[in-house]
Amino acid sequence: MTSFLSDYRWAACLSNFYRLLRNPDPDTPKKDTVYRFLASPRFNWRRLLLMTSLAITQWLQTLVSEDREAVFVIDDSLYDRSRSKKVELLARVYDHVAHAYRRGFRLITLGWSDGSTFLPVAFSLLSSEQAKNRLRPVDARIDKRTIGYRRRQESWQKSPDVVLQLLQEAQAAGLKARYGLFDSGFAFPRLLRQIVEERHWHVIAMVKAMKTVKYTFAGKRYTLTELYTHLKKRPGKAKVLASVAVLRETEARTQPVQLVFVRDRRRSTKKWLALITTDTTLTSDEVIRLYGKRWDIEVFFKTAKSVLNLVHEFPGRSYDHVFAHTTIVFLRYQLLAVAARDATDPRTIGTLFWAMCDEVADLRFVEAWHILIEALREALSVELRLSDTQIDRLLSVFFAKIPASLRHKLAISA
Repeated sequence: MTSFLSDYRWAACLSNFYRLLRNPDPDTPKKDTVYRFLASPRFNWRRLLLMTSLAITQWLQTLVSEDREAVFVIDDSLYDRSRSKKVELLARVYDHVAHAYRRGFRLITLGWSDGSTFLPVAFSLLSSEQAKNRLRPVDARIDKRTIGYRRRQESWQKSPDVVLQLLQEAQAAGLKARYGLFDSGFAFPRLLRQIVEERHWHVIAMVKAMKTVKYTFAGKRYTLTELYTHLKKRPGKAKVLASVAVLRETEARTQPVQLVFVRDRRRSTKKWLALITTDTTLTSDEVIRLYGKRWDIEVFFKTAKSVLNLVHEFPGRSYDHVFAHTTIVFLRYQLLAVAARDATDPRTIGTLFWAMCDEVADLRFVEAWHILIEALREALSVELRLSDTQIDRLLSVFFAKIPASLRHKLAISA
């Protein structure tokens, strides 16, 4: 994987296109060629990102045991183009951090994580569902048969529909995970039910207290706040305040879920947060541990914007241009993630690592047998008052009865 990083052009790509274009190599494309390539509506950039992600995840899964939980993480972030006026499909998008509307796109990202490495595997740049909030129209010259036109149609869909589309494409590409992790902004009852029923994944999400969503517990219906008030809390300063299995109402149907109430230490010891999971077999600690993997996507957003210059590197006006450049930035992050894993995880050295593990295991096994033999020798001497000659004779008979593989290991230890 990291052999790509030794090539100068790949190293330049990890920095930015400005350095790539300044490369004196005659094979380096010209600026106009690069811009025309990025603005083409005929390239399936999402497919490229998915296939690259699949190759990397297959490599990563050879490094860990099969019971290691891989997860999908869904979150959104503001793709800020406040200084732009003529970008195709530019829209007024609400910024949840600044609590104000900005010009730009809503970047919905699907990521994959095994707890050590995070990979962005798919994304969608949403404009706005409402036409009045779209500041620029679709380019009328785009051929409606191209993948670029389908991307534009997706840009004004509702976010739950886009999330389901991203998950479907990731599953069709061969990416595997056990759980889907969501922030409270995506914990819609209908979306969670569809993921469980259609994609056959369990979901762990932060959930808000809404008066319109009811939970059935002990035959009675409660809102989230009422349910928390009704439950018996754990004493002291426990991090987990309460945990309960309930039925969540969705579109005149009920879905079995588990709620875990945890202490919100960011604000006050009296405040609480609620996690919801559709896997009712998980313990409270397992729910919290798995949901902790969601933070990787926040680190990714910060790195992509601050280090990889996601928004400001290319001032393209075409929607295809913006989509293509975002894909390239995501690919840069994947290469850096592979390089970081290769440099820090000793399991990446392959057979040598497992040979060392086997050697360490053999040493521990020999030491354990040595302790047992010495304890047996002392017991025979003290309890039965046998001489050293008699003890050696008994041990010789004992060694003759055990398998040859064990006799070989004990012979080495002697």
